[in-house]
Amino acid sequence: MKIATWNVNSLSVRLPQVLDWLAANPTDVLALQELKLTDDKFPLAAFTEAGYQAQWFGQKTYNGVALISKAEGTDVVKNIPGFEDDMSRVIAATYPDGAGGTVRVIGAYFPNGQAPDSDKFVYKMRWLDALRDWVASEMQKHPQLVLLGDYNITFDELDMWDPVGLKDTIHCTVAEREKLQALTDLGLTDSFRLFEQPEKSYSWWDYREFAFRRNRGLRIDHILISAALKARASACVIDRSPRKNERPSDHAPVVLTLAN
Repeated sequence: MKIATWNVNSLSVRLPQVLDWLAANPTDVLALQELKLTDDKFPLAAFTEAGYQAQWFGQKTYNGVALISKAEGTDVVKNIPGFEDDMSRVIAATYPDGAGGTVRVIGAYFPNGQAPDSDKFVYKMRWLDALRDWVASEMQKHPQLVLLGDYNITFDELDMWDPVGLKDTIHCTVAEREKLQALTDLGLTDSFRLFEQPEKSYSWWDYREFAFRRNRGLRIDHILISAALKARASACVIDRSPRKNERPSDHAPVVLTLAN
């Protein structure tokens, strides 16, 4: 079973790239972030023609998340229950796991936070607390659980192209990493780090200053998995190839492979 995440930074712009990527990389569940379109503009027909199902939660101009899947998702939840939010950031559904069971997939676009001294950072901290509490309850119901998406947080210095210069900047603050640690403390594991990876492995590169060409990036797109899935994980990779496209997203897909 393959489960992937990709912040496409506008699905209307990047739809052909997503379809091409799925054709070359058949995936059981693909979580998308930053759709940047309203629900009525979601290109369902294009995914249906490609042989995929879809659940989506859009928003004009900003945010928006979706789950593209081979099998139909059930028990769909949009945003964090009990947390008032006018941003479309979370979508969850349950899928067959290829081994006779089910896996709960939670796709999320974590708040950026803007700057450590901003109101948006305060919102990010509140949002992360609410996410943790909800994921804890989901894990009680779903032993096989994946939490994936654009986290907008690095784990440590290995996830930063310039650990000194970026120290304590947004995505790299102690406060954000403590919230990320609180998620892993629930019993979730960073699947990417389960495997030997190339040095300077990043999933996001700024459009400016030839950052991708110079590999000046951050690893902020993560796939966390529950203990029940850890033993089934056989690979997790960052696919840099779409970042080389013309008019690419600034993020690259991250792909987890689970043994059936």
